[in-house]
Amino acid sequence: MKSLLRLLLAVLLAGVAGLGQAHEMSLAEMTMREVGPGQFIWNWGAPAKTKPIAEELTPVWPAGCSGDARVLNCGPSGLAGTLAVEGVGKAYSAAIVRIVWRDGQQSVVTVSGSQPTVQLFGSARDERGGFELAWLYTVLGVEHILSGIDHLMFVIGLLFLVGLNRRLVGTITAFTAAHSLTLAASALGWLTLRPPPVEACIALSIVLVCAEAMRDRETLSRRWPALVAFLFGLVHGLGFAGALKDIGLPQQNITVALLGFNLGVEAGQLLVVGLAWGAVRLFGRLRGFTSLRRPALYVIGAVAAYWSLTRIVAIVG
Repeated sequence: MKSLLRLLLAVLLAGVAGLGQAHEMSLAEMTMREVGPGQFIWNWGAPAKTKPIAEELTPVWPAGCSGDARVLNCGPSGLAGTLAVEGVGKAYSAAIVRIVWRDGQQSVVTVSGSQPTVQLFGSARDERGGFELAWLYTVLGVEHILSGIDHLMFVIGLLFLVGLNRRLVGTITAFTAAHSLTLAASALGWLTLRPPPVEACIALSIVLVCAEAMRDRETLSRRWPALVAFLFGLVHGLGFAGALKDIGLPQQNITVALLGFNLGVEAGQLLVVGLAWGAVRLFGRLRGFTSLRRPALYVIGAVAAYWSLTRIVAIVG
């Protein structure tokens, strides 16, 4: 067992630098304004990266439309047909296309890796924009939590601290409420903190939860795990907000996007809890399964301690 633990620690620590970084996600935004029958002026918004969006993404206009880097002409049939954006899913996670029609109405459609094409109808009569935007940000929220190794390790640490019992419901609810508050406050500009200290505190929170989970005696964390989850959840919410800032929020429908992202985070979090419950139900009776608890906490704590040191060094360096 000790040899296995040392090997697992070595493997994890070797790859920890890459795992400690959240999956890079970003959002491109295009605005199209109808200035005449079937004629549009279009442009990309401010890039989330140093390279211009036009060098990363290329729109594929509906059949019957042709244009250049600024003007699009669609003729009598109008802007109707299939729209795609080459490069989505690689350089950018998704692209939001906002169309302002001559009558003042607006349409919003999204193109992503999972939805590479959208159908346009030549007017604003299609009302899928809000739903598509909510779904897009929900998917991005799930993607972020499942690729955010540090957030997942904290949730797993809570599972070890509380156990799969009724108290876990209150603990997860407290964590959810806390990070939802700071996520919304930061995303809306009410609360602003530098990312490096936030990331360091997230890593330290994992270390502390693992240390508390390994204690045999009754502690404050064991008596009031919901309180601990709530306090640390405030910090993790700032981490989620940093990821959301990198992705980008649409200038309009901010509330829809924010709600969708938060729901996605919660869905991913509940998926992890569900998988843990399933693993315990499936393997809990196997000989030696329960003895893996302490080695697992050592591994998670060691990885988090490494992150803590590197992130603190990055702050002072």
